Amino acid sequence: MVEGLVIRNTGSQFVVLTEDGREIDCRIKGNLRIKGIRSTNPIACGDHVMVEERSDTDEPVSYIRSIVPRRNYIIRKASNLSKESHILGANLDAALLLCTISNPETSTTFIDRFLATACAYRVPVILVFNKVDIYSEDEQAWLDYLVDLYTKVGYPCLAISAELSQGLDRLKELLKGKITLLSGHSGVGKSTLINRLIPSANRKTAAISDMHHTGVHTTTFSEMIKLPHGGYLIDTPGIKGFGTLEMNEEDTSHYFPEIFEKSKECRFSNCTHTHEPGCAVIEAVEREEIAPTRYNSYLSILSDSTSGKYRPEY
Repeated sequence: MVEGLVIRNTGSQFVVLTEDGREIDCRIKGNLRIKGIRSTNPIACGDHVMVEERSDTDEPVSYIRSIVPRRNYIIRKASNLSKESHILGANLDAALLLCTISNPETSTTFIDRFLATACAYRVPVILVFNKVDIYSEDEQAWLDYLVDLYTKVGYPCLAISAELSQGLDRLKELLKGKITLLSGHSGVGKSTLINRLIPSANRKTAAISDMHHTGVHTTTFSEMIKLPHGGYLIDTPGIKGFGTLEMNEEDTSHYFPEIFEKSKECRFSNCTHTHEPGCAVIEAVEREEIAPTRYNSYLSILSDSTSGKYRPEY
């Protein structure tokens, strides 16, 4: 048995990088899928795994036998409802959520769901707003508002143009030496950003649909790509929705820092911040001390926990 790092995941096959620099093509044994792991992908990029190498057949096949315990990961509810979750990446130092104000629009609900999930699994997030070179005056004003909002909440925010290589110096410093998950909608410029950060990656890019103002999938599998100055990016396929998992009514407010802080002033210790008298959170929303968009995102996650539904429009 040899230990290695999963650097590519196509769904049915994996590439594992060993400590001595070898890349091994692997599959997983069927029984690994049924050991209490309800996921479309029980193994993800960033996982450390134990591999049994086989060379006693005409077509040697190596198998992943077990997963080394993870220090963290990010998951979302799978669109395939026969499974419970989809793991985006494991053993992360950070997650980079790439957003756009338009072409396509990244909603605040999507952003907040990603941030709450990352907080739940102890993964720091960098918010990067791309395509600043194409925005109208109103769109730029909305961008400025969002950067101010999320900076005050406690998230590092950058405004860049990957197409024109603007604003990338600070981002390179933030990524240096880290294993970072790169996520966002299709069309926000993930492939373009990777090509600017890692010229040798040669990622395929595609134009935005003029009719629907949405992106086209150019990445079909997850892969860890080495950064020139140390660290890795985990490139993942674009995602349309972000269904949350394992967030009950009691814990959800913990994943919104400003709501959690204000909740200490609520009249009732078990306040859900939805209807109770003397709720400091509702009062703060009414005074606009808490952004209405953030509060609405909080309510939408509470709705997930009670309805059990996954709404891909987020």
